[in-house]
Amino acid sequence: MRIAILIVCIVILSASCSKDYESMELKPGEALVTDNYTADPSAHVFEGKIYIYPSHDIDTGVADSNDGSHYDMKDYRVYSITDFNSPVIDHGSVLKLEDIPWASRQLWAPDAAYKNGKYYFYFPAKDKDGLFRIGVATSDKPDGPFKAQPKPIEGSFSMDPAVFIDDDGAAYMYFGGLWGGQLESWLSGNYYPGALGPKPDEPAIGPRFVRMSDDMLSFDGPIKEISLLDEEGNPIKASDQERWFFEGAWVHKYKNTYYLTYSTGPTHLIVYATSDKPEGPFTYRGILLLPVSGWTTHHSTVEYNGQWYLFYHDSTLSGGKSHLRCVKYSPIKHNSDGTLKLVK
Repeated sequence: MRIAILIVCIVILSASCSKDYESMELKPGEALVTDNYTADPSAHVFEGKIYIYPSHDIDTGVADSNDGSHYDMKDYRVYSITDFNSPVIDHGSVLKLEDIPWASRQLWAPDAAYKNGKYYFYFPAKDKDGLFRIGVATSDKPDGPFKAQPKPIEGSFSMDPAVFIDDDGAAYMYFGGLWGGQLESWLSGNYYPGALGPKPDEPAIGPRFVRMSDDMLSFDGPIKEISLLDEEGNPIKASDQERWFFEGAWVHKYKNTYYLTYSTGPTHLIVYATSDKPEGPFTYRGILLLPVSGWTTHHSTVEYNGQWYLFYHDSTLSGGKSHLRCVKYSPIKHNSDGTLKLVK
């Protein structure tokens, strides 16, 4: 009798726990992952689920510096959700530093894409000479593991790759970042360490744009700079840190309009600009996300079941440590005039 009662109690308790777990709600503004530090989320819908490809923050004891050396990540993990009332699935480590032949350190913000029946994982890392390059790894599954190509993409430099596939199947990469991302040092086409970039009254540096080859493993054509314009059609100036491009370019398309969203860096905003062409020029339209806890701000946008979402990070999980961050999300809305509703 005691054994029978115990079995019944265990079954009831298990059913109760299972029900609570399955109905767990992922609320906007709350950390999606709490057992690892995650940042720079690239969100995509693959196979009916949202897959999140973040960088994996760890504390290696490297001192804070303007070149971002303290962001010293060693691997990448992948997460997925079926909806916002389901648990986040951790698919584990899918690519490690030691498995990338050409890389020496700092696995920063990645992205992923699907084409040709294969999944592609794009990532920046410093090569053996300390220069950021962009690599690509492949897998037959969205959750990896991913196998890195033996060399970085030829002609690549800087960081924050983001790949956008247009309605006609053409794929484009947007990339680049100032300061630790080394973009200022590549303005001439060759690397010059310590380059300062444009003067305050000159046009600000724009992110880079390049068409991808059909096999998604190389660049198909020249790398171009995207022009960022103000509402009057004038180039945004290098002194305009409320609107200049700093890092984290991301592009999505809504009703034939291309939206370029990016981080302004020192002013800690995510802003957006629009164009009728994927290569721009893009006209500044406003702020999407106000400053969050921590120094960096980095994001992606994705449509899922008819609703658009912003994925981003802050430093609340670590109590404000800028290099130990957590991924969050918020619904976003496209207004009838083409603007985006502000996320506070």
